[in-house]
Amino acid sequence: MSLDRREFLKILSVASSAGLSLSSEIASAEVQAKNFYDLPKFGNLHFLHFTDCHAQLNPIYFREPQFNIGVASQLNRPPHLVGQEYLKAFNIAPKSAKAYAFTHLDFTSAAHAYGKVGGFAHLATLVKQLRADRPGALLLDGGDTWQGSATALWTKGQDMVDAALLLGVDVMTAHWEMTLGAERVQQIVERDFKDKVSFIAQNIQTSDFGDPVFEPYVLKEMNGVLVAVIGQAFPYTPIANPRYFTPDWTFGIKEENLQKTVDEARSKGAKVVVLLSHNGMDVDLKLATRVRGIDAILGGHTHDGIAQAIHVKNAGGVTLVTNAGSNGKFLGVLDFAYKQGRITEFRYQLVPVFSNLIPADGSMQALINQVRRPYEEKLQQVLAKTDTLLYRRGNFNGTFDQLIVDGLMKVQDAPIAFSPGFRWGTTLLPGQDITMEHLMDQTAITYPQATVSMQKGEDLKNILEDVADNLFNPDPYYQQGGDMVRTGGLTYAIDPFAKMGNRISDMRINGQLLEASKVYKVAGWASVNPDVQGSSAPPVWDIISKYLADLKVVTQLRPNIPLIKNVTGNKGLSKT
Repeated sequence: MSLDRREFLKILSVASSAGLSLSSEIASAEVQAKNFYDLPKFGNLHFLHFTDCHAQLNPIYFREPQFNIGVASQLNRPPHLVGQEYLKAFNIAPKSAKAYAFTHLDFTSAAHAYGKVGGFAHLATLVKQLRADRPGALLLDGGDTWQGSATALWTKGQDMVDAALLLGVDVMTAHWEMTLGAERVQQIVERDFKDKVSFIAQNIQTSDFGDPVFEPYVLKEMNGVLVAVIGQAFPYTPIANPRYFTPDWTFGIKEENLQKTVDEARSKGAKVVVLLSHNGMDVDLKLATRVRGIDAILGGHTHDGIAQAIHVKNAGGVTLVTNAGSNGKFLGVLDFAYKQGRITEFRYQLVPVFSNLIPADGSMQALINQVRRPYEEKLQQVLAKTDTLLYRRGNFNGTFDQLIVDGLMKVQDAPIAFSPGFRWGTTLLPGQDITMEHLMDQTAITYPQATVSMQKGEDLKNILEDVADNLFNPDPYYQQGGDMVRTGGLTYAIDPFAKMGNRISDMRINGQLLEASKVYKVAGWASVNPDVQGSSAPPVWDIISKYLADLKVVTQLRPNIPLIKNVTGNKGLSKT
């Protein structure tokens, strides 16, 4: 790979002045490039995997979580490790480039040192290089690709469809894609993807007769070996997102059908079976114990960037479980050596995409420029400036979440605000302008209406209890992969290990306990209620852009983090 040595040496200089080092063994730009991007070819079966890019075509900043609490079987196990505990588990040097990629530690200074991550033009260069060394390699897209940015919303996902085609995606499954509506999804699959990209999902069926809506799997011959890729779309799409987008389809984990699909692929000669999953990592880890015959699960949905593959034993042998992060920040590289009728060895690496170290692919950059050109003025509209780090990612409020709930309360004149526990949304460093594009990175959905409702205190508790069970249910099959609803004005305590209905306590507003029978005014947005769709309620970005215009400068924000009980020694939260 061509590498701009002068630019990289500049990065080294900045990193050194910030008290950071790439690692003790790195002495030159060439060694750094080799460590990250000159991945030696291994084996004869190759899978490249990205997921949850959330329509981020350009390089961004993205801070990993400070709170990712595990319970029950997942207590203190990947993916529920953060900060120093993550570094220890995966033997990553502190204050290194990989520490910056995989954790929230020293984020602002590390971001200044190592720069932005992702970007499809840079990802395209990396994919081309890896494919040149790995003939027949399949590029797998784990979904959440057509949603998450202004241009994706305004083009109904067409910008990302065109980018995926140019990137050379071979196989795809889905989640947020469904919020474009069933008709639009089928249009893309049947028109744009026809004979180019296999859009697969074994767990999406018609609600009348249970017929498959999409192909459940695809068979591909790679270097003389037949491999199968099975699709697993997000099981809880009609619950996590409005049902009216896909009224005639059913979802679900459909474990029994998955086993039949694996067996069918094997019966047709597949020697290696990979599941392209949007379940979320906890679900995949459980699934891997119960379904035989899957060699690897390339997973997504929960945005967990896991540096190594997790080995899971089952009745059929061992399944490798991986998760490839989000926002185009990583590319998973899975290589198998298949010899004498079996897999003898494998290599898996989750490779950070540092945009400063990878030249932009000219064709992809031209496409991105073309896509953005009609919207550039609106995208670059400056709404305010931030003097503090703005981020969203973690079990509880981030600073950008706090900004949103503060804005909802102020503009909607409500003492309480709720904002969804979405895991997508880019990060801004102190000193950056907040543009309309940055705001849309946090809010660009097809059901964005801002609402005001009157709710009893007991109903507010039930909402928090329901979301907490989704997040902390000890059975991963009952988790839907989001984080706690973000709250403004309302404080509470939470015990992740308590039973359903008993996790939330000490709910207060202005220091006073909420009264169960009292009615409170609550601002919110992104309701899944069909009555809100098409209403005169303004989109949330109109509310927050007005708030930012009045605010002008965002100063220090303290996220509204609940009092978290019974988490002493839990490796899924960090105080630094």
